Amino acid sequence: MIRLTRDQMAARVARDIPEGAYVNLGIGLPTKVANYLPQERDIFLQSENGLLGMGPAPAPGEEDWELINAGKQPVTLLAGGCFFHHADSFAMMRGGHLDICVLGAFQVSVRGDLANWHTGEPDAIPAVGGAMDLAIGAKQTLVMMELLTRQGESKLVEACTYPLTGLGCVSRIYTDLAVFDVGPDGARVVEIVDGLSIEALRELTGVKLAA
Repeated sequence: MIRLTRDQMAARVARDIPEGAYVNLGIGLPTKVANYLPQERDIFLQSENGLLGMGPAPAPGEEDWELINAGKQPVTLLAGGCFFHHADSFAMMRGGHLDICVLGAFQVSVRGDLANWHTGEPDAIPAVGGAMDLAIGAKQTLVMMELLTRQGESKLVEACTYPLTGLGCVSRIYTDLAVFDVGPDGARVVEIVDGLSIEALRELTGVKLAA
């Protein structure tokens, strides 16, 4: 079994983003997707701090720290890109003007419920940001995450135990071991890495998985 690297996961997500899509890439792993979007496709990346038309990450040494995304990472701006007030950016998110958002997650249920802002631990720092607005406001919510925690627990669960970001909002999950579709009918395996059987994947996750 060979796990996908984070860059391979990002490239896999990028393959599914269609021409003409307006997309928000969430803080953390999802920001890597910008580096793998096909140059021949017109795809418009938005950040909730008020950017539209972001490009890939800048080359080392070419960072402009006046131009950052919502995660305070330096970004580039493509020709025709712009920056504007964050209130207008949130209006774009809440008004249903984003086709896709790609978010990280602590847990996703087989029905597409999302928990990605707080683990509920007393010493954990909540980090909701624009996650709730994106999860509900975007026309399609995708999740990019490693399937297992450092303790070996599955982040794909029958029911989330962490505080929820949104109910039934996620439609597809991209992980280092498999790609899943989730929703009212439960979870279905779309792709699986070489060397891992669906039976072994069911054992790892502990959830019901359709092939």
